[in-house]
Amino acid sequence: MNTSNISNRVPEVIGSFWIIKVLATTVGETGADYLSTNLKLGLSGTSYIMSVILLLALFNQFRLKHYVPVSYWIVVVLMSVTGTLITDRLVDELKVSLVTIIIVFSIILAVVFSVWYANEKTLAMHSINTTKRELFYWVAILVTFALGTATGDYLAEALKLGYLEAAIIFGAAIAAIAIGHFYFGMNGVLAFWLAYILTRPLGASIGDLLSQPTRNGGYGLGTVGTSILFLSIITSLIIYLSFKQKKVRSLPID
Repeated sequence: MNTSNISNRVPEVIGSFWIIKVLATTVGETGADYLSTNLKLGLSGTSYIMSVILLLALFNQFRLKHYVPVSYWIVVVLMSVTGTLITDRLVDELKVSLVTIIIVFSIILAVVFSVWYANEKTLAMHSINTTKRELFYWVAILVTFALGTATGDYLAEALKLGYLEAAIIFGAAIAAIAIGHFYFGMNGVLAFWLAYILTRPLGASIGDLLSQPTRNGGYGLGTVGTSILFLSIITSLIIYLSFKQKKVRSLPID
């Protein structure tokens, strides 16, 4: 971790960031299914509960005013679950088509980015160092989760491509963006947000692939097994990053 970024409120975009992001989005998919179906809370009940918990987590995140791995990633996981629930409620309860959801949330995200840029003149990940910028950041993140959920469901279920095939497509798209950025000069901010959006359907497809029964094209691990596995990996990585951050913050800054 670079000491020059110590005032930033979000993590550096390195390998561990993308690993945890994909794992968190997978947990968002399986966690939402577990709470609403296995615990029989229903989509509405789960949405209300998770929204309250998310608001409390966000309150703590804004209070800290700097990057703390545990707080940050808890918010990401909760937003992943909440974003999934938003899309699921629109589809299952309001009967809105996935195509309509994709179009609407794409427009909303474009508006968020436009307003954000008009106010701050940057959308850069390493510049989230004020409350206003962090607010824009989290709104954009929530919209990407809802949009990504709809996109993943559309490819895997509506188009009947299957969970594995959908995961491969989204993984290939992210790889293409990485190649475009590192080898062909694609703008870093654009590459980041495109990849961030696509990691949501990638994680959702992986979550469905692992948790869904074999008769539905999955591996049958179930929502509980998949969630526990991925949460364990996330927890281990967060503990590592927390110790790493503590060591860096203890170093003298010239």
